[in-house]
Amino acid sequence: MIIALTGLVTAMGQNSKSKESISHPPCNEFAIPRYIAQKIKSPITLDGKPDEEIWQKAKKSRNFVDLIYDTETIHETKAAVVWDDEYLYVAYWVTEPDVTATLTERDSPIYKNNDVELFVAGKDAYYEFEINSFGTIYEVFFVWEDAYLSQGYDKVPNLGPNAEKKRDFRGVGYRHPRGNRYGFWNWDLEGLKTAVHVDGTINKSDDRDRGWTVELALPWSSLDILTRNSDKTTPPKNGDEWRMDFSRFNQYKEAEPAKDSGGWAWSSHRVWDSHVPECFTFIQFSDTYVEAP
Repeated sequence: MIIALTGLVTAMGQNSKSKESISHPPCNEFAIPRYIAQKIKSPITLDGKPDEEIWQKAKKSRNFVDLIYDTETIHETKAAVVWDDEYLYVAYWVTEPDVTATLTERDSPIYKNNDVELFVAGKDAYYEFEINSFGTIYEVFFVWEDAYLSQGYDKVPNLGPNAEKKRDFRGVGYRHPRGNRYGFWNWDLEGLKTAVHVDGTINKSDDRDRGWTVELALPWSSLDILTRNSDKTTPPKNGDEWRMDFSRFNQYKEAEPAKDSGGWAWSSHRVWDSHVPECFTFIQFSDTYVEAP
C-alpha cells in the first residue's frame, strides 16, 4: 500500500533521476524566494475574502511555478503573509475556471481534490495543512526521528509513542538524507481559523468560474511547538526568519507539450515532494506595519 497521506501521490515517473541520485537539497538554493511579512495593527476577520485593505497593501507572492519544473503555470496562484502578536495570517488567491470539490469530512485525503497547502517548519518538526474549495481541512504534524526523543516531542500530548495514527514517513518522491519522520495524523493545530470563498459556482461545469480564495489564522501559541531547539520565539521577533511552503495541487494537467506536474508552488522543489524544508520559502518577520507608507 502506498502511504502518500499528504498532498502528493507518489509519482516517481515524473522525476528523471532516481531518489538516490538527486543531490541535497534538490532545489536551487539560490533561487528560493524570500518574503518579508509585515505586522498588522488590527486582527483580520476571516470570511474567505482577502479583500480588506490590509490584504490589498500586503505584498503578494510571485505567481506559483511548477513544483518540479519551475516553469510558468496555466492559471494564476498567489499568496500573502501578515501577522500580529496572536496569529500568523495567510491568504491565497486561486484562479480556477471550473471550481470543484468532493470531500467534506475533516482529515479526508484532500489532495485527491484540487487544493492549496501550507507547511510551516521548525528545526526538528513541521506542520502540514491542506484545504479544498469546500473548506474541508487536513492536518498532519511531522517530527524527525533523530529529534523525537532528544527534544521531548514524545512527551507532548497527542505526539506520544503510542499516539493514534502515528506512522513512519520517509517522504513521497524524494529520499531525504535526514531519514525517517514520525507523522501524526491525529494532531490538530489548536485555535486554527480557516475560511474559503468561491467566486463562481462550485461543481457546475457548464459555466466559467473565476476561482476561489482562502484566509487562514494560525495561533502563535500553537505554533510554539516548532520553536524547540532553536532561538525562535512566538510571536516572532523582528528579523526572525521561518521556512514555509505554499502550494497548490490539481487533479488536471495542462496538455503536452507543456510541462505540468499537477503541483504548483511558490518555491519549486525540483522533485515531486513537498516535504523538503530546505526548499521552503524564506519568510522574514518585520515589526513594520502594513499600513505604513
